[in-house]
Amino acid sequence: MQDNIKPATTSNIPKHVAIIMDGNGRWAQKKGSPRIAGHKAGVETVRSVIQACAEKGIEVLTLFAFSSENWRRPEKEVSLLMGLFLAALQREVKKLHKNDVRLKIVGDVTAFDKKIQEQIIKSEELTKNNKRLVLNIAANYGGQWDITQAVKALAKKVETGSLKSDEITSDLISQHLSMNDLPEPDLFIRTGGEQRISNFLIWQLAYSELYFTDTLWPDFDRDAFDLALQSFAGRQRRFGHTGEQIEKMKNA
Repeated sequence: MQDNIKPATTSNIPKHVAIIMDGNGRWAQKKGSPRIAGHKAGVETVRSVIQACAEKGIEVLTLFAFSSENWRRPEKEVSLLMGLFLAALQREVKKLHKNDVRLKIVGDVTAFDKKIQEQIIKSEELTKNNKRLVLNIAANYGGQWDITQAVKALAKKVETGSLKSDEITSDLISQHLSMNDLPEPDLFIRTGGEQRISNFLIWQLAYSELYFTDTLWPDFDRDAFDLALQSFAGRQRRFGHTGEQIEKMKNA
């Protein structure tokens, strides 16, 4: 990120954007470089997208950095990714804080080593009162894990008698999910050409607008991001209503 972020200039934008940053490895392979080079290049794109969100007035950005399934990758690549994650936390948190960005790590962080866990705590504590943008980094996260931990919390309340099973509603489940204090994503973006959500925010994306692009994540520049936002702005979000009902509500 640059040290100073310009004021927001764009209207008709989503409050919450969620992104699967896919294509780092393929980007590196095309250049004859090791996969880790693609992940390092992807960090630069993260900086650019964070800055763009802050400038455009987007309130929440959620990035899928490391899924609960990514532990299945080659041990060397996982080790390098963990090192890159730690280095990025250490290097970027002061810039995020200076630009009034709140950092939250979403996922089961207990699987990370002690240094990473300590840095997560420090980073979240430093930025916890920042208001301009909430940056969620989903790390060791999976949508099924998210729902499972919410159901376990509710089951425990039923066991202790503080909750009856027939009192469980979709709203109550939502209240026990990660990011329950934030609006659900309006726009979901996946780079890299794949067209699936890959166990990312599977509950929260129920009514999100989906946008897929063949652009590999390190090449996802400002123009590519603007195309995604333009696509979003051109859609009618009905949430179960008819198009006619939506138009009447707009004109009421």
